[in-house]
Amino acid sequence: MLDIRFIRENPDVVKENIRKKYQDAKLPLVDEVIDLDAKNRAAITEASELRAQRNRLSKANGPLFGKLKKAAEEEKAAIQAEIDANMAAVKADDERLAALEELEKTYKEELHKRMLLIPNIIDPSVPLGPDDSCNVEVERFGEPVVPDYEIPYHTEIMERFDGVDMDAAGRTSGNGFYYLMGDIARLHSAVLAYARDFMINKGFTYCIPPFMIHGNVVEGVMSQNDMDAMMYKIEGEDLYLIGTSEHSMIGKFIGQTLNENQLPQTLTSYSPCFRKEKGAHGIEERGVYRIHQFEKQEMIVVCKPEDSMAWYEKMWRLSVELFRSMEIPVRQLECCSGDLADLKVKSCDIEAWSPRQKKYFEVCSCSNLSDAQARRLDIKVKGEDGKTYLPHTLNNTVVAPPRMLIAFLENHLQADGSVTIPEVLWPYMGGTKVLIPKK
Repeated sequence: MLDIRFIRENPDVVKENIRKKYQDAKLPLVDEVIDLDAKNRAAITEASELRAQRNRLSKANGPLFGKLKKAAEEEKAAIQAEIDANMAAVKADDERLAALEELEKTYKEELHKRMLLIPNIIDPSVPLGPDDSCNVEVERFGEPVVPDYEIPYHTEIMERFDGVDMDAAGRTSGNGFYYLMGDIARLHSAVLAYARDFMINKGFTYCIPPFMIHGNVVEGVMSQNDMDAMMYKIEGEDLYLIGTSEHSMIGKFIGQTLNENQLPQTLTSYSPCFRKEKGAHGIEERGVYRIHQFEKQEMIVVCKPEDSMAWYEKMWRLSVELFRSMEIPVRQLECCSGDLADLKVKSCDIEAWSPRQKKYFEVCSCSNLSDAQARRLDIKVKGEDGKTYLPHTLNNTVVAPPRMLIAFLENHLQADGSVTIPEVLWPYMGGTKVLIPKK
């Protein structure tokens, strides 16, 4: 969410940013916000003046009452008339004040509603384009290899190890769920444990957050469209299941004022994640690729504004380092303007190589949201000079094993059907170096 003063003073900049994001339908919001803001400020000013006038009239009646008691009979009528006029004016002011306060409430609600829909100002380095087809490959890490033997679909590989049961999950929970079993389940947990220790060794503080959050936190961390498309609400309660631990990790600081010497906050969190994943999906997004429940290791940073781009660079490179340590080729893909969620100023995906598809697919997403979440959640920092300012927030996937398992299995599958385990995972797999299929 943008600062209302910025919108008021730079409407053309805000409109141009909306055009760059190919969201022209939102252009009228800028003028609506400016109009509502002007009306709200006028109502606040008038209400303030009325309160001052009411106080003056009320104070004026005090001496008049004293004067009335001591006045001669012929003077009382004039004094009483003055008192009555003051009281009538106070009553009229009270009625107008009540109306103004109701107007302020309406203006504030309507203003907030529209402000939530206006996208954040994107960074000048973001490539322009209407959708993800315009995302730009920046760099590759590791050599993508297509072996001379067939790479089956990922659930077929898992089934050879008796490692997945989609049918049973369909009976208990419906589509979009899974049972992981045996070696595949152990590999899933090994990757999460390794990712946890990897991030701790990089200086991040490990955290297990709440898996449910209040609606005001949801509104603070994500755009309305994303909220409706992703979040599961607990019926009858002001609680939502988190779609990623970023939601509760950034929410941890809601309404707080941090001392500047507490920055940066660098946290890595484990959680299950729950997502509606609305819409039809193709064959490549079935199996365990796009699902309603999965587990993830996340990283978030809360930092000074001047440090956020350096942290952005560092964070996505940590994902690259993690995947390369597991011998999986990846690339960095810069997200274009039309593919950025409204709160983001800059974002990139880390994509893993799929030997079966002979292309890359997303396994991590790194985003800089500048001060948008901090403004929505009222997170402040008190500087050394005593003044407060809004910090910047960033998030990035460390690893999400169900999707990451696809890349892992495809890249480590051997011609005989076995799957090799990279050295970094040996301690987490009880020393196992090769998985042998049961079928």
